[in-house]
Amino acid sequence: MHRTAIEEFGFTVMNGVLSDVDIRRLTEGLSQESLPRSRAGIRHALRSPSVRQIAHDARVIKIAEDILGGGAIPFRATLFDKSSDSNWLVVWHQDTALPLRRRSEAPDWGPWSVKKGVTYAHAPARALETVVALRIHLDDSSADNGPLRVLPNTHMLGCLSEAAIRELASRVKPETCLVARGGILAMRPLIVHASSKSTSDTSRRVLHIEYTSSLHLADRMELAIA
Repeated sequence: MHRTAIEEFGFTVMNGVLSDVDIRRLTEGLSQESLPRSRAGIRHALRSPSVRQIAHDARVIKIAEDILGGGAIPFRATLFDKSSDSNWLVVWHQDTALPLRRRSEAPDWGPWSVKKGVTYAHAPARALETVVALRIHLDDSSADNGPLRVLPNTHMLGCLSEAAIRELASRVKPETCLVARGGILAMRPLIVHASSKSTSDTSRRVLHIEYTSSLHLADRMELAIA
């Protein structure tokens, strides 16, 4: 069921996956760990034991496996922590950068960068199509606390230029993804998405975990664990 929705629309929402106890255990664990934080949250969050535990939770892995059609390996996690004190706007875009074990020049890969010691490259569609992101909501996502918005059916269009993304955003009706605490939004990285600034006093914390069936990608590239 999840795989059908992802293939057709590029995203799907599943509420009630994790319990309040699960979310509380995760947030308490994160509060006790000394991972470096930025104003927006935590990059490379798979370094956290609490995040690794939830990323390998049988319920979460089952969703990723259903979508990927095979095994599911979490390779990158990011905690987004949007609030009235830490608020930002994200313009329409695709997620095209992947963490890699090493730099290896190949057609369609790049530009390259290094973030917090991890090598990144913007990847071609053939690699990004093997990835699914599961966004675990640690708070209710409401219409006024800066929820994710997506342009349905744009995940099959390949890697788009900024001009092409702006053109799509001008004519495709966006969908606002409202997800309850403990729910999961699954999405393909190539779906065009954005989020507005929060106008609420309530936080919107989301743990964004990316999965693949194999760390070995096209063109002899290998994903790093981040």
